[in-house]
Amino acid sequence: MTKQSFLKGTLILILAGFITRILGFINRIVIARFIGEEGVGLYMMAVPTLVLVITITQLGLPVAISKLVAEAEAQGDQRKIKKILVVSLSITGGLSVIFTPAIIFFAPLLAENIFTDERIIWPLLAITPVIPIVAISSVIRGYFQGKQNMRPAAVSQVLEQTIRISLVAICTSAFLPYGIEYAAAGAMFSSVIGELISLIYLAAMFKVKKRKLKIRRNFFTSLKKGKDTFNQLMGIALPTTGSRLIGSISWFFEPIVVANSLAIAGVATAVATKQYGGLTGYALPLLMLPSFITYSLSTSLVPAISEAMAQNKLKLVEHRLQQAIRLSIVSGGLACVVLYIFAEPLMIVMYGNSQSAIFVQVLAPFFIFHYFQGPLQAVLQALDLARAAMINSLIGSAVKTALIFALATQPSLGIMGAGLAIVIGMMLTTLLHFATVMKVVPFTIHVRSYLKSGITIVISGFIGFLCYHNLIVQASLMPRLLISICVTTFIYCLFLIIFSLIERDEMKRIPFVGVHLAKLIPIK
Repeated sequence: MTKQSFLKGTLILILAGFITRILGFINRIVIARFIGEEGVGLYMMAVPTLVLVITITQLGLPVAISKLVAEAEAQGDQRKIKKILVVSLSITGGLSVIFTPAIIFFAPLLAENIFTDERIIWPLLAITPVIPIVAISSVIRGYFQGKQNMRPAAVSQVLEQTIRISLVAICTSAFLPYGIEYAAAGAMFSSVIGELISLIYLAAMFKVKKRKLKIRRNFFTSLKKGKDTFNQLMGIALPTTGSRLIGSISWFFEPIVVANSLAIAGVATAVATKQYGGLTGYALPLLMLPSFITYSLSTSLVPAISEAMAQNKLKLVEHRLQQAIRLSIVSGGLACVVLYIFAEPLMIVMYGNSQSAIFVQVLAPFFIFHYFQGPLQAVLQALDLARAAMINSLIGSAVKTALIFALATQPSLGIMGAGLAIVIGMMLTTLLHFATVMKVVPFTIHVRSYLKSGITIVISGFIGFLCYHNLIVQASLMPRLLISICVTTFIYCLFLIIFSLIERDEMKRIPFVGVHLAKLIPIK
């Protein structure tokens, strides 16, 4: 089996993550174009249920499998690897056998009594077959990661998104004549096919790369002897899945609380579904798209902080933390400017209407907190404070859920109250992460740098606004938008250099393009 270096494997996953995020966003645009806000609302109400069930089914096993397989590989213990795979497949397979029929059985109850929109039953039923598929594929991905071969997992992600995009238009248009709920179910079914093709690819790669590893031979004998392996897997998997499970549970309750809150506010069921689709299917994916930049930063931050802490170099830890926050604000600031100033034309170009632009415009300034939440969480992981991060996430999720009910039930706010609650919960989690880090690492707040960042954001935003609304008003929408965004980006980057908000060495840390961009920054 091909073994890759840590850096090469990380870069492969970052590139795959970027590609899949872009493809996933394109997928959302296609869905929105075909089934509109109401259909997207049904689609997005079903997704959190699926994510929660998959999270429970996986139990954090991919991380545990990766760790134990890597250890067994280092010892050359092929029998241990077989036990790991046999026990893992038994756990995920058994849980999927329980939860798949459970979702089918409880779908009518969920649709009628909890989500308040009976039509959600069809997207729920359409997505249910994906549970056992993801359960098996997650085990194989963990195996390849343990073997330090990231390529199969990366290719499978891109393949899944590509198949989904290829089929989503066909599936939605085929079922649309029967009703919007069937079209949403068609979009869900395209995801099932994408995951199935991804699993087939992973299984084929596993068969090719596994060498002499015979999983089916003496399967139950290996399972009976796998008690210690089970305990090892659970010892790693359960703590790892804590934060993700909290997030999944919170996301599961989000559409339920929103739907019932809007009902209390007097909003009709169909209208509430449409509004929720506009917020979570149109606005939030656009707001979260730029976070792939800070994801790359987070990936490189964990080993850097871990190394510095191992050497007890707290000043170096603080320096790298300062870099992470400043670079997150720098990259996130541009995203906030572009999304705030050009919210309406962006929504028109991508979705064909600007009805959800108000969500993007109101929430964009606050999403700067989302962009540096990832690096802060990475720092907590590097400092062995995963438990504290989990508690912070729990507090933020609880506050978000409570505020959704408090704000969305107000007729004057409605769905905008839900959007505000989501960003308040996000901001609270980020601030708690920051406070937790400050308890461990001595941290100085450089007010001047933050003021410079604020000035850069305001000036570039003002010039971008003037450019779009006053200077090139004669051009059609698309070139007008592209030119205005390019001008805004140029002014923003120019002030970054003028104010020395980014340095050559920091620019070089950006994967793929950093070395070339660093040449544009003058040497001090």
